[in-house]
Formats: sequence, structure tokens, C-alpha cells
Amino acid sequence: MADLRAWLNQHDLDGLAPVLCENDIDVDVLPDLTDQDLERIGLSLGQRRRLLKAIATLAGKASVPTLPADPSTSVSPRADLAPEPREAERRQVTVMFCDLVDSTKLSG
Repeated sequence: MADLRAWLNQHDLDGLAPVLCENDIDVDVLPDLTDQDLERIGLSLGQRRRLLKAIATLAGKASVPTLPADPSTSVSPRADLAPEPREAERRQVTVMFCDLVDSTKLSG
């Protein structure tokens, strides 16, 4: 958990440490978190967005935590962190409009 606290401190997110520690989330779990996971543990929208931005930076770096290397732990970067491109989705919608002759008079 010390790695997590140091990583959060580097990204000015140290206020999230208690919530993440309560939920047994450590640096190795961060890349697997989704917005729904973070919402479920009680983070606000702003906190979730800031944390997800910081987590996204993990994918482009040589090592997962941006901490001094510790020879006793080896953490490999995850290649599958890049978001998949989303394709446009086309759906058919049927709309029906019906106008009755003298409907205003009939409604009275």
C-alpha cells in the first residue's frame, strides 16, 4: 500500500488513499479499474475522472508505478490498457405520426 500512497501523492490524489486502501486496491489493480468500479466505492465524478486520467498515464510509461525502481518487486507494463476505438452505431427508428381530421373538435 505504500507504493499506492506514493503514486497517488505524485498525482496529487493522496486524499483518495483511504478509500482505495479500504477496498484493497493497490498499484497492480489500478489499470483494471473502471469508472463503475470507482463509483461503486464512493468516489465523486471529479475524483473518478482525475484518477482515471492518472491511470491512463500508466500505459505509456516504461514501468507501471512512477516510483524509484525497487528490485524486490517487478511490475510489468500492461500493453492492453489503450482504449479500443469505438465505431459508430447505426440503429433504425420507426416513427409514426397520425393526424385525425377534426381531432380538435372530437377531443372536446
